[in-house]
Amino acid sequence: MSNSLWTDALYRLKKNKLAVLGAAFLAFEMVFFFLVPLIWHLGYEVQDLEMTFAAPSISYWFGTDSLGRDLFSRVIFGGRISLTVGILASLVSAIVGVVYGSIAGFLGGKSDNLMMRIVDILYALPFIFLVIILMVYFGRNFILLFVALGLTQWLTMARIVRGQVLSLRHKEFIEAANSLGIRQREVVLKHLIPNTLGPVIVYLTLTVPSVILEEAFLSYLGLGIQAPLASWGTLIKEGVDVMDLAPWTLFFPAFFLSATLFSLNFLGDGLRDALDPKGARD
Repeated sequence: MSNSLWTDALYRLKKNKLAVLGAAFLAFEMVFFFLVPLIWHLGYEVQDLEMTFAAPSISYWFGTDSLGRDLFSRVIFGGRISLTVGILASLVSAIVGVVYGSIAGFLGGKSDNLMMRIVDILYALPFIFLVIILMVYFGRNFILLFVALGLTQWLTMARIVRGQVLSLRHKEFIEAANSLGIRQREVVLKHLIPNTLGPVIVYLTLTVPSVILEEAFLSYLGLGIQAPLASWGTLIKEGVDVMDLAPWTLFFPAFFLSATLFSLNFLGDGLRDALDPKGARD
């Protein structure tokens, strides 16, 4: 896409108030979560058994949990974990999906049919259960977590990119590149993939909340992040168990998780409308 198209898309995105609000909240959240722990006086793992289930106060803004740990610190640290897993896993899915889909669309014919049938077969597999099996078999490893979650999300990305490439491969600029003798790898990397970035970026913003929810689900089952580390999923699990006694232990992580998911979806919808205004009107 040319610079003018990106400029027009940015202008249209700025007119979408919900998308701008979502982007602003996410930017604030990223800065807040990664800078505040540097100056906050309480660590996420520090226990004070004399202050268990303390209500929110000046000393403990979000209260404390069953071990007297500062919930404010744990929500911030949990946000760092959840966002990191969501972003990294989505990038893994984007890389695998873009490469696979662009190759399938560019080759076409029998190769494309074979590669897409493989995708159809993988679609039929219950991937979340495969992730659970991997986590049980190999242990609860942070790197394995985002790689496994990323590998469950690339199928739709591959289909999107493949469709874009099929519509682009017979365009004049691709035929001109082929007539000039440019290698096929360079045609794919320098001409086809850059022109699929619009839909890829949109779907990427919608993949992040899906991955965050999957991580929260795994953590809720006890298969996600290991203590003393925490994610919003583990905090919600802990909060559900004691919600009658200490409702703040559930409210704050659930609030930040919900606000983040809403913001990502608002931003994704805004990017879709900005990058494809004709489709948005239809």
